[in-house]
Amino acid sequence: MYLEKLQLLNFKNYPDAELEFSRAVNCFAGNNGAGKTNLLDAIHYLCLCKSFFNPIDSQQIRYGQDLFVVQGTFQRNGEKETVYCGLKRNQKKQFKRNKKEYQRLADHIGLFPLVMISPNDGELITGGSEERRKFVDNVISQTDNGYLDTLIQYNKGLSGRNALLRKSNGHPDPDLLEVFDEQLIRYGEVIYRKRREFLDQFTSLFHGHYEFISSDAEKISMTYESGLHETGFTEGLIRARERDHYLQRTTFGIHRDDLVFSIEGHPLKKFGSQGQQKSFLIALKLGQYSYLFEKKGFKPLLLLDDIFDKLDGLRIKHLMEMVVKDDFGQLFLTDTDPSRLKVLFGEIGVPATIFRIEKGRVEKDEEGE
Repeated sequence: MYLEKLQLLNFKNYPDAELEFSRAVNCFAGNNGAGKTNLLDAIHYLCLCKSFFNPIDSQQIRYGQDLFVVQGTFQRNGEKETVYCGLKRNQKKQFKRNKKEYQRLADHIGLFPLVMISPNDGELITGGSEERRKFVDNVISQTDNGYLDTLIQYNKGLSGRNALLRKSNGHPDPDLLEVFDEQLIRYGEVIYRKRREFLDQFTSLFHGHYEFISSDAEKISMTYESGLHETGFTEGLIRARERDHYLQRTTFGIHRDDLVFSIEGHPLKKFGSQGQQKSFLIALKLGQYSYLFEKKGFKPLLLLDDIFDKLDGLRIKHLMEMVVKDDFGQLFLTDTDPSRLKVLFGEIGVPATIFRIEKGRVEKDEEGE
């Protein structure tokens, strides 16, 4: 699978733009604020129906305009496919594949798999457990349509149960509480099982990528933490009931799961250098790529946003050597320095198509091909 063409109208800082891409390496070069990352985000929209950075769709419309359009032409399974996303202010977002509008956006997820690596990924290490659960859920959802539906149902039950606990001042109707408990157990056990299955496969992929990027310079680990490791869901809810009544929220369940990241046996958040943390995050995302490739049977798109910052030259070269091998497909990346890109890919011996970006304008650098 690869993206042939991208067309934009009033998307973020682009009045209009049309880009035709190489099947291999595509680079967006320009100063900070020029709009490089916005192009990556437009590709993210086409594949996952939303912005990577901002959940409010209307804020993607260029200032002073009433709508935005993002359209892409893909080659997938030997056939050409067109994906359209359009939004008018104060109206519902339109999402179409081959001119047919989706009734449920969830049906689009996974058809055009994508992995994006961004400076915002630092939240996976420094943020709360919700960020790490989102990472796991995003990967699984791109390979299992039913998982996303199950997660939605679980969250509905969790929201209802928490609302009941708050409104009842710690004395909820036992029959109604049991209904919500049954919903959490039914969907939560499925989610827990699928998370465990995913992480069993994912962990070795992740370790392999980290060892390559870092030249096996340090030992790292990733551990899945869940209350369900030791306690069944029904028993866990019963044990937590008194605490739930007191705190007026649900304190046991898969919504409390977490991933623990360590380096040389110590918490990565506290003891990892900036370069080690960035290598860890990149390895996580490349592990996601490898997992999607294995499950889907074709190569996802790989988007790298400003990844050279805080990585030394050796790790940068190892990373680029890795992502241009046959195991990877079409690559999109951003950088402020087009000369660095030319030198880097010249050393690796891989041709790169370079687009120069300036204030929402795009110019193809013919010398970069």
